[in-house]
Amino acid sequence: MLPFRLVYHQGYDLNFGDHVFPSWKYRLIVESLLAEGIASEEDFVTPQPAPEEDLLLVHEPGWVKKLKTGTLSYREIMKLEVPYSRQMVRAFWLAAGGTTLAARLALQHGVGFSIGGGFHHAFPDHGEGFCAINDIAVAVRALQRDGAVHRAMVIDCDVHQGNGTAHIFAVDNKVFTISIHQHKNYPSEKPPSDVDINLPDGTSDDSYLSLLALEAHAALESFRPQLLIYVAGADPYVNDQLGGLGLSIEGLMKRDHLVVEAALRRGTAVAVVLAGGYAVNIEDTVRIHVNSVKAAAQAHHEALWIPMRPTAGLSEVFW
Repeated sequence: MLPFRLVYHQGYDLNFGDHVFPSWKYRLIVESLLAEGIASEEDFVTPQPAPEEDLLLVHEPGWVKKLKTGTLSYREIMKLEVPYSRQMVRAFWLAAGGTTLAARLALQHGVGFSIGGGFHHAFPDHGEGFCAINDIAVAVRALQRDGAVHRAMVIDCDVHQGNGTAHIFAVDNKVFTISIHQHKNYPSEKPPSDVDINLPDGTSDDSYLSLLALEAHAALESFRPQLLIYVAGADPYVNDQLGGLGLSIEGLMKRDHLVVEAALRRGTAVAVVLAGGYAVNIEDTVRIHVNSVKAAAQAHHEALWIPMRPTAGLSEVFW
């Protein structure tokens, strides 16, 4: 049995059909976790769709209404780059609910893990790059509203810069954003994160991990977030169709362990979301995501997580 819960709903499948984003991968990940004995049925919890009031903490009412009613313009659909369907909309609502639930579970157990989410290209008033609802931002805003966290961090390790997330939190000094990504890749316009690590084409394991470790440790030590949302994209993989970095499957697992352990050792809870993954062979994408669960479990075991508590004289800063 895992030391944390896995958040999953069969409705996570975005119904993209024959598309470069294999939206059925979530089911395959769950099947692999069960078949390999990494997880049991008891490790899974089922999320509810995010309530509209949570979505409106991030997104403009007009955009939420367009998604609900299917009234997106041709230009909006082209920018989103995925076919519209009711199932797709429900999947984005479920992803936002799932990431929020994973964040709440992380505060209880050290780690919460959604087998989905990570739609970091969604902006308040539109979607981009396969992302219609920014579940990362919705989760942070919902927990801030409820007083569950005051300071949060996002470490985004997708191969593509987290432009929507960076834009949403640009003027929020209670949320610190880090994105490590291939520089010459989507999106063409990259609103600045608090820290952007712009990688050259072909960057491989050693260089990637050393740069990530340097920035992640420094930011966690200085910012001291109560919650980290870790975007564990599978697309820095060397054989990814939409990426141009050179990470191995083993290197990606080391990456996951590095981030989760660094946060837990400082008392920061970690909610993991999966984001992109477009390997030539879907089996590789599934293996990378399954390994993220294994790495998080190992880091949880090694870090001996103790929840962050208010520090005398600093309660207004940290809580």
